[in-house]
Amino acid sequence: MESSSRGRIMAQMLDAAENASPVDAVEAVTRELGAALRARTVAFLIADLSGRALVRLTHVPLGETGAGRRGGDEVAMVMPFDGGPAEQALRTQKVQVVPQPDGWTVLAPVTDRGEAIGLLEMILPDEPDPRELEEITRTAHVMAFVVIANRRHTDLFEWGQRTTPFTLSGEIQRRLLPASFTCEASAFTLSGWLEPAASIGGDTFDYSLARDVLHFSVTDAMGHGVASALTATLGVGSLRNSRRRGVGLVEQAEAANADVAGHSAVPGSYITAVLGRLDLRTGMCSLLNAGHVPPLLVRDGDTQALPLPPNFPLGMFADAEHRAGEIELRPGDRLVVVTDGMRERNAASLDLPAMLRSITGLHPREAARALADAVLAVSGPTLADDATLFIVDWHGGHSEDRRTRAGADQERASVALPD
Repeated sequence: MESSSRGRIMAQMLDAAENASPVDAVEAVTRELGAALRARTVAFLIADLSGRALVRLTHVPLGETGAGRRGGDEVAMVMPFDGGPAEQALRTQKVQVVPQPDGWTVLAPVTDRGEAIGLLEMILPDEPDPRELEEITRTAHVMAFVVIANRRHTDLFEWGQRTTPFTLSGEIQRRLLPASFTCEASAFTLSGWLEPAASIGGDTFDYSLARDVLHFSVTDAMGHGVASALTATLGVGSLRNSRRRGVGLVEQAEAANADVAGHSAVPGSYITAVLGRLDLRTGMCSLLNAGHVPPLLVRDGDTQALPLPPNFPLGMFADAEHRAGEIELRPGDRLVVVTDGMRERNAASLDLPAMLRSITGLHPREAARALADAVLAVSGPTLADDATLFIVDWHGGHSEDRRTRAGADQERASVALPD
C-alpha cells in the first residue's frame, strides 16, 4: 500500500474516531478500516481485567436479543483463553493469520508500550500479503490510542472488561491502581498484577516515570473490605502527593506515616509498603521497606531476598523514623516485590524463588500472569487475602531507543510461553 494511501486511511480513521461519540469511536474506526481493506468484518476484542479472556463488545438495540452479559443495550461476550490463535496473538504480541473455509482471519495485537489492550480481528476474503499485514499491524497500534483516548470519557470499556461484579471496596481499590499495568522503556520493562481476595485486602501497586527516574510502590493496608480500601486510599494519596512535590523516599514514607496515623477512620490502622526510586542513568535503586515482605532480586539464575533497613509500617507510630537502602542493578536483573498474599496460607506451598527462576525468560507481563495463576492453583479459586506483585526488568541503556513494532518491544515480547 502506497504511503499516500496509508496516510489517507489513518486520517480517515482518526477523523471517524473524533467525530463519533466516545462509546461509538472504536466501531467508527473499524468501519473505516474494513472499507479500506475490503474486509468482510472487523471487530475489536478487549482484554478482560482477569487477564485470562477476551471480550467482544457489541451494541444491540433494546428489545432485540443477544447472547452474553447485558448492560442496557450493550452486550459483552466473554471468550476465555484456550491456547488458540487469539490467546497466542495477545500474549506473544505477534499477528496470527488463520485460514478459514471462506476467507482468512487476522488477529493483530492492540498494544501501547507493552500494555496488551486487546485484539483487532479481521476477516478478509484473500490471504493478506506482507504489506497488508504491516498495514493491519500499524492500524492496530493506532487503535490502542483510540481506546486509551476514549475510555477516559465512558464506562463502556471498563464495564466490558469486568466479567465479575465489583464490591464497593473493590471499586475503591481499582481507582488506586495505575491506568496501565505494563510499561516498556529502553532501560526497563515493568508490569504489576493484583489478584483480589473475596473481601478486598487493601493491596495496591503504583508507578510513575520521570525523565531519568522510575518511582514505584507496593502497599498492603491492614484489614479487609471498605475500611482497608479507605486506609489504602490515604496511603496511596499521600505517597502520590509527596512524590509529585519532588521529595525523596524517606520523606514520602514519613509523610504517609503521619497521614495514615492522623487521618485513618479506624484507629490503629497501618500500611506495609515497599517504596522504590530507580535512577535510569545509573541503575542505582533506592528501596525503603516499611514492615513489608522483602523485595526479591533474580540475578544470574539465582533468587535472593534483599536485606534492607527495617522500618515500622506506615501509620503504626506517628513519630517513627525511616531509612532506605540501595542496590545497583545490572542489565538482566529482575526486581520483584510481592505482598504477603503471595506467601500466606496455602500460597506458602508455592516455591516462589524456584518459580521466579523458571520464568526468567518471560516478559514481565506474562511472568506476572504466570505467578498469579500459580497462586490461584494452590490457593484459589477464592483467595483469603489479596495477592499482588510488581516486576521490574532492568536492561540498562537509558539513552538508547526501544526496538518496537506496533507498541511492543519485539526483542522481548516474542519469548515462548510456558506450557
